[in-house]
Amino acid sequence: MRKLRDGTVRLRFTALYGALFLLSGVGLLAITNLVSLGTRVTSPVGTAPVERLTPGAAQELIARLQSQLSEVQALQSRRLLIGSAVALAVMAVVSIVLGRMVAGRVLRPLRTITAATRRISADNLHERLAVPGPADEVKDLADTIDDLLERLEGSFAARRRFVANASHELRTPLATMRASLDVALAKPEPVPAQTVALSERLRTELDRVDRLLEGFLVLARTQHGALADRAEVSLGRTVSAALAARAADITAKNLTVHDGDVHDSAWTQGSRTLLARLAENVIDNAITHNHDGGWIRLAATADGATALLVVETGGPVLDQEQVARLAQPFERLGTDRTGSGDGSGLGLSIVAAIATAHGGGLELRARPGGGLRVTVSLPPTSVRAEARREGAGAAASA
Repeated sequence: MRKLRDGTVRLRFTALYGALFLLSGVGLLAITNLVSLGTRVTSPVGTAPVERLTPGAAQELIARLQSQLSEVQALQSRRLLIGSAVALAVMAVVSIVLGRMVAGRVLRPLRTITAATRRISADNLHERLAVPGPADEVKDLADTIDDLLERLEGSFAARRRFVANASHELRTPLATMRASLDVALAKPEPVPAQTVALSERLRTELDRVDRLLEGFLVLARTQHGALADRAEVSLGRTVSAALAARAADITAKNLTVHDGDVHDSAWTQGSRTLLARLAENVIDNAITHNHDGGWIRLAATADGATALLVVETGGPVLDQEQVARLAQPFERLGTDRTGSGDGSGLGLSIVAAIATAHGGGLELRARPGGGLRVTVSLPPTSVRAEARREGAGAAASA
């Protein structure tokens, strides 16, 4: 009795569909009986009384009555068959409609669970389904998914803490090693040339490890952290600032920059720090993986539905399958791309993580004529608070 009171999905389906089938059978029998009652067997009309007939005439009358009775029975059977077929068709349609309605009502909790599970991602693992209702299979499924989300949240948090703590702890010995090199080179006695060359090489490697740790921190904060400094950001101004900061690197490689399509109309909302890092990484990738005397084409535009940052570079023809993997950490095309082995392999993966954290995405395409096309799409914002503030400030100063 307790099991029946608590109820399970199986018992619910059994009771509901059993009742539907029972009602269908009752309706079928009712329609069949109504059709049967509509058929009446009538006696022959215009026959003479039996007592006045001769034996031969009586036999002839009996044969005729038997023939009429057979015809009536055949007609009744046909009507009954037609009525049963009509009743079966009607009840089949009614059963399908009722079954669909009842099944939809019974499966509504499962649809709710599915929609809530799709809505939950790595950025909001703290949410839970919390499905109400009796302790049945649906409730058990929802509770199991909630337990899984809790374990996933703990795992993501533990990985984020590990990366942040490890990166922070590793910076201390790196700073100590760099200070030791400075002390060794600062001694008053002459330092051997071999020691100077070795220290420069070690300093270069230390700088590389430092950049790698910084990339780990940014990647961990972007993938699983909250966007603290949300504001409205102009992609055009961000790109222009990143280009100005790298003017020396561009001149050193004799690169030609085409930035005529960088407009101030492309605005998005997000973290200024992370979006600046996004633009810097994309431009750094275009400078580092480029040949001397090459070119870079930049565009920052908005079409009302998307704010786009597009960076194109020339070079050899690349394999699209390999290019698509560049958004993964530590994926490189190799030194045969540009002849340079620089870079940590985290630049474009950080770009992808920042774009995803802002509700956008990263697309990497190998250009048919050679080189790479990097497209960052971000949700636009129609309100330009900063522009209005600057306009108000300029009006006040005037």
